[in-house]
Amino acid sequence: MSGRVQGKTVAITGASSGLGRAMALRFAAEGAHVVCADVRSDPREGGEPTVDVIAASGGSGEYVEADASRWDDIDRLVTTAAAHSGRLDVMVNNAIVAGPHSKGLLETEEDDWDAIMAVGLRGVFLCCKRAVQQMLTQEPVAEARGRIINLSSQHGMIGAPGHVAYCTAKGGVVNLTRQVAVDFARRGIIVNAIAPGKILTRPADEPDTPEVLAYSHSRTPFSRLGRPDDVAAAALYLASDECSYVSGTNLLVDGGWMAY
Repeated sequence: MSGRVQGKTVAITGASSGLGRAMALRFAAEGAHVVCADVRSDPREGGEPTVDVIAASGGSGEYVEADASRWDDIDRLVTTAAAHSGRLDVMVNNAIVAGPHSKGLLETEEDDWDAIMAVGLRGVFLCCKRAVQQMLTQEPVAEARGRIINLSSQHGMIGAPGHVAYCTAKGGVVNLTRQVAVDFARRGIIVNAIAPGKILTRPADEPDTPEVLAYSHSRTPFSRLGRPDDVAAAALYLASDECSYVSGTNLLVDGGWMAY
């Protein structure tokens, strides 16, 4: 098996479901050893665990139970990843908590705010810190000691009605990405974010409402809404050695949503 990330070790948080699962499967298909981190191994949308699908396809992967908001869990994740080949080449910070916690300002309780911030912003900070610690010990490959990819959102750049904590967390991810990129670029660490638009990832038993889908179609210039593979393709580029002079960017994968 050979591909654009052949032989690289990639760690992904929130890898059991949705975008994390799509990225994990794509990286594995392109020759990476993928360390799939999540608080559960079974996908929310149904099906076999991500690592089982990778193994069945002849790929290389392992599962680590990890809560992105806990330093000890992230430390164990990075240590496990680095033990495979002696280095962590790519860290993908994808885990998020939102759902019923994501509300308007007056409806948001402290527990809602804390739940979203714990994973969606604190978790990204912890993952960036631990990944950078590891990457600084590594020799450069194709000019990079390592690469970090954070999942932001178009909602991190605008005010989406009724989602105060989620939008705030994602806005923080956008600027955290810039900050870490600037601080560690000269030391060979490439840091970028991906901002997905409306991507169809919800489980069959939790479908989007017709109103949400209608709004998403009306707001997206492209002829369809996004697929998980659209985000996985962008992540693959940012993780590959081809990405050597792109850092500190927030790559929009949104069908033109932010241009409209």
